[in-house]
Amino acid sequence: MAGYQPQSGIRVVWDEGVEARASFIQKTYAHLFAAIILFVAFEIVLFKSGVAARIAAPMAGRWYLVLGGFMLVSWGASRLAFTTASLPAQYAALIGFIIVEALIFVPLLYLANRAAGGVIQNAAIVTFGGFTALTAVAFVTRKDFSFLRGVVMWGGLCAVLAIVSGLVFGFQLGTWFSVGMVALAGAAILYDTSNVLHRYPHDRYVGASLALFASVALMFWFVLRIFISRD
Repeated sequence: MAGYQPQSGIRVVWDEGVEARASFIQKTYAHLFAAIILFVAFEIVLFKSGVAARIAAPMAGRWYLVLGGFMLVSWGASRLAFTTASLPAQYAALIGFIIVEALIFVPLLYLANRAAGGVIQNAAIVTFGGFTALTAVAFVTRKDFSFLRGVVMWGGLCAVLAIVSGLVFGFQLGTWFSVGMVALAGAAILYDTSNVLHRYPHDRYVGASLALFASVALMFWFVLRIFISRD
């Protein structure tokens, strides 16, 4: 959720030729879609093997802890990918994040799987539609949305504070909280996509894909929560 900020003196892809920019974008989105496929495959293995049920049981009723862990892991893994120029370290961060995200998603997916049929698929369609529309806005306008960094960081901090407050004082974060988080995830996707176009050096395509994956996962999580709350 925290965007990449290029260090002084580092040449970004935007300043290079058209071919270099096109290659960087292709690599970034190829890694993003590979990450999504790996995430889905890992979830299928967890559910088909019965491991998901054993993971979901002790986490039931501890949604604040699950959600808090989800937010912190998103920030931590993204931060690691952004602060290292080592490609192996970026891959390690991406793969590690996918595995941890898959485990954290288990109780929510388990609950959704027991709800009305098609909930997960519908949430995935809505998430994909939102991601596609926001990506199109960034690519068509070519606008620098770096000003959204403050919005994303402040919104993420407020979300963490709300989660902690709910855990301490025992109130529920309802549908409107989820709607607000979907909007925050949309801002993060728009910001991350703008960074892909304007702010990354040519060797950070794995970090760029991780940032996008974290934002897509954030949107999917809260879209899924909204669908579950309706059933």
